[in-house]
Amino acid sequence: MVLFSLLATMLLALLAGLLPMVGTQSEQEANPRTNYQPPNFEPLPSPSGSNCSQLTLKLDFSSEVVENEYIVTFTGYFSAKARSLYISSALRGSGDKKLEWHIVPRENPASDFPSDFELIHIRQASSSSLLTLENHPYIKRVTPQRKVFRSLKYIPCESHTRTSLCKTPEPAAPCNGTPDSQKWQSWQSSRPFRRTSLSLGSGFWHATGRHSSRRLLRAIPRHVAQILQADVLWQMGHTGSGVKVAVFDTGLSEKHPHFKNVKERTNWTNEKTLDDGLGHGTFVAGVIASMRECQGFAPDSELHIFRVFTNNQVSYTSWFLDAFNYAILKKIDVLNLSIGGPDFMDHPFVDKVWELTANKVIMVSAIGNDGPLYGTLNNPADQMDVIGVGGIDFEDNIARFSSRGMTTWELPGGYGRVKPDIVTYGSGVRGSGLKEGCRSLSGTSVASPVVAGAVTLLASTVLNRELVNPASMKQALIASARRLPGVNMFEQGHGKLDLIRAYQILNSYRPQASLSPSYIDLTECPYMWPYCSQPIYYGGMPTIVNVTILNGMGVTGKIVDKPIWQPYLPQNGDNIDVAVSYSPVLWPWAGYLAVSISVAKKAASWEGIAQGHVMVTVASPAENDSEVGGELTSTVKLPIKVKIVPTPPRSKRVLWDQYHNLRYPPGYFPRDNLRMKNDPLDWNGDHVHTNFRDMYQHLRSMGYFVEVLGAPLTCFDASQYGTLLMVDSEEEYFPEEITKLRRDIDNGLSLIIFSDWYNTSVMRKVKFYDENTRQWWMPDTGGANVPALNDLISVWGMAFSDGLYEGDFTMADHDMYYASGCSIARFPEDGIVIAKNLKDQGLEVLKQETAVVEGVPILGLYQTPSEGGGRIALYGDSNCIDDSHRQKDCFWLLDALLQYTSYSMTPPSLSHSHSRVAPPAGAERQLPLRLEGNHLYRYSKVLEAHLGDPKPRPLPACPHLSWAKPQPLNETAPSNLWKHQKLLSVDLDKVALPNMKSYRPQVRPLSPGESGAWDIPGGIMPGRYNQEVGQTIPVFAFLGAMVVLSFFVVQLTKAKSKPKRRKPRIKRPTYLQQQTATAGKTPTV
Repeated sequence: MVLFSLLATMLLALLAGLLPMVGTQSEQEANPRTNYQPPNFEPLPSPSGSNCSQLTLKLDFSSEVVENEYIVTFTGYFSAKARSLYISSALRGSGDKKLEWHIVPRENPASDFPSDFELIHIRQASSSSLLTLENHPYIKRVTPQRKVFRSLKYIPCESHTRTSLCKTPEPAAPCNGTPDSQKWQSWQSSRPFRRTSLSLGSGFWHATGRHSSRRLLRAIPRHVAQILQADVLWQMGHTGSGVKVAVFDTGLSEKHPHFKNVKERTNWTNEKTLDDGLGHGTFVAGVIASMRECQGFAPDSELHIFRVFTNNQVSYTSWFLDAFNYAILKKIDVLNLSIGGPDFMDHPFVDKVWELTANKVIMVSAIGNDGPLYGTLNNPADQMDVIGVGGIDFEDNIARFSSRGMTTWELPGGYGRVKPDIVTYGSGVRGSGLKEGCRSLSGTSVASPVVAGAVTLLASTVLNRELVNPASMKQALIASARRLPGVNMFEQGHGKLDLIRAYQILNSYRPQASLSPSYIDLTECPYMWPYCSQPIYYGGMPTIVNVTILNGMGVTGKIVDKPIWQPYLPQNGDNIDVAVSYSPVLWPWAGYLAVSISVAKKAASWEGIAQGHVMVTVASPAENDSEVGGELTSTVKLPIKVKIVPTPPRSKRVLWDQYHNLRYPPGYFPRDNLRMKNDPLDWNGDHVHTNFRDMYQHLRSMGYFVEVLGAPLTCFDASQYGTLLMVDSEEEYFPEEITKLRRDIDNGLSLIIFSDWYNTSVMRKVKFYDENTRQWWMPDTGGANVPALNDLISVWGMAFSDGLYEGDFTMADHDMYYASGCSIARFPEDGIVIAKNLKDQGLEVLKQETAVVEGVPILGLYQTPSEGGGRIALYGDSNCIDDSHRQKDCFWLLDALLQYTSYSMTPPSLSHSHSRVAPPAGAERQLPLRLEGNHLYRYSKVLEAHLGDPKPRPLPACPHLSWAKPQPLNETAPSNLWKHQKLLSVDLDKVALPNMKSYRPQVRPLSPGESGAWDIPGGIMPGRYNQEVGQTIPVFAFLGAMVVLSFFVVQLTKAKSKPKRRKPRIKRPTYLQQQTATAGKTPTV
């Protein structure tokens, strides 16, 4: 009996501690529907009977220019009257007296304040009138007004294959499939000139490959704020109080039960409502600041809701610019932006982001949903001053959808920066529903508010708020991040968000500069991939590492004197040379430090590890000159560790031509595979470490050393390399480059070219309306610049055609797919040519007709006649080695071609192939011409405008590195560079945490449609929100014990006073027992 009494007492006490007090008015009002079940997001049936097992909700954006409307950006902030006077003065100077124009009124909260732009309507604007506007001394630029449409689409995806990459197929197509008949003239893209929402859908979970056959004991799933231990800070009294956080999205309902401190809701649209009609903005706000059910991180923060999309899912550029200006005026502390796009050259948008962060607004933005492809970072998350967030699942695997680095701003001459900055949960995260309850969504737009909420909570813990700025917050986040094992830095950045360690660092922080990454270790794999994937050697192209300088001392700064290179003599540091270039001004809060590493001549035959470090001193103006003498300084150390090997033989060295690859932005360079209608832009950089990553990894596994040439062909020593590899080249060639390449091949250099389609009629067919020039814009090249390639190889009697072909075939017992490739039009008669039967895709694009062409020459091998001359190999399609849309790889073919070019070994499977044909003479067929009126010169490094007929620019000088003078150190270098590096003046032991028992159950993801309303009983917030409830625990425990004790005493007395009688027991049917056993029970631990 005593045992039963104790058990009952414990049970009642537990219930008393977890359940709210019955009848309390405030609690009932705060949680009117404790039994509310959130809406289930069941998979909809697959359209057209496709074999998709579930649907994912994706938010797609499209954009168009607004007729006759222009955004006039000024050099500063002016009143409405001054802006009108400036525009009037400029347009009067155009001399066009018939010009009709007026200022478009903007009725929003920012209209009463000075602004740095104006929206005007000009009827039949001429180029001269726009140029006159831009020439005004107070006008910075004139750009067209843009109208953005957003649409919710249910996208069928296989739950076990490429789930996160499902790309809006046609209704009748299977998952990730493409129908045979397509309307080529109606290309729709998610990328050109627009920023897209980065949410993937509801209840969307990504398979991890792990399996558990035991499901009996299931832990109650908790919300993301608790999983990241926000409750530790809540119990310390930190809940986001005093921090202003802005959500730029679709609005929020006024009486949503999840929010208690919505300070301001503003509407920047043309609709007369502040409510959210779509749900995305409510979800994002809930992840940041919800106080019940699906709790957010900072429930006491000041929420500022910026409604920038209508219920019809339309927005304008001017709405965003006005809203950004208002955020600066309201002194917003944290801003979440769950949109993104590849256009890092969208100047008004990028400039305004810089201005926001310069005003101490901490911007958190999603890195993009274009993974697992590399080189797919979205703007503004790829900017140095913005916290770019990637996504992981609840098993700490990088989410497949999360975009990967590197940044591509710096190509072709430089190298990209490390992004994302950090990663956090972005798969199956639960947040607030449209009106009430919770829902689950996936995407980096989900991971972004997780970090924004964490940043808001962290900012509220700092007593001296002056220390919190975009740089110091990023420094704390990346210094505290937990590195994920087996994942490289272009996938995870600095690692997984660790809220508690970030709190400790931030609360012992002193203003300083730091580096990202904080060290360079070319021996550490896989984290330092791709640097660790290939050792360095004498005579190779310098290895470039692009380091970001974060300046927590002030919004502006500079590097004092020059960085100092100090090699460690005991660790052979004198065997490497280092050159450093850097930002002349660090603004806002950041700059770059480009470190070029090369091997000294004396180490040409040496093998080993070399170490040293670069010392950098950063200075910033002090905010209070009287205290510290007007300037703050911080010195940081960048350790360097490399592996050196003897220079490999020429036959093993492959040189990748990066200089002649062009991509979006700024120009319209189309995809190499025309089947990919929903993704027509070539925007991944065409680099061996982005969309050619798999090819690079394959070549390294085969023993080849791959180097990248980011300068003209006149800038490398051809005697050092066996093969020059040109893939998907869109750029023109300098005459000097053509001459040098011919000479190099005569002297033994070999050449492999992977071309792509080029057809002027097809290029005209895939045009679209350019929002900047207000003209129909056609591609300036095809998939490759075939006329330029023909100029390069014409001396050997070779040329590509303007034919456009696709199809499946078999070559050397390998299954192949030709995706929008061209054919070989001319080839030397003593060469080897392979031909295949393919479909005429050009005919399909132009006339929607299908035809098969027999004997299309696609591969050519040729030995040049000069003594000791090199070899040339041509192939008409690069999609089989490109990660972007590769269906069947042809790495085996690349191996065979390299065997031929490097070792003069002709593959028997090709030389004796039954598909070998006589080389085409091509005399009867005209070679492709350049598109008349193309604007390639606008984006080309080779061409410049000249009386309407572009001509080559003067050949630029080859890059010259100024090697730093070493200052050797006769001391031992640290062995572990990662653990050795940390922020200065940070002692985690000094920041005490409450003595709490860590409660971290294993979380099981909710299945699609599974309710989770019972996760947190009553929707009570941990910490201060359950203090009153916690005080009732002793009372309930005492009363419960007394009731149970009385009950057992009465029962015992009755049992002793009555004779014992045994009643017959009727056995119940099995199915009744099962019903009784399962009725009314809820899942529990």
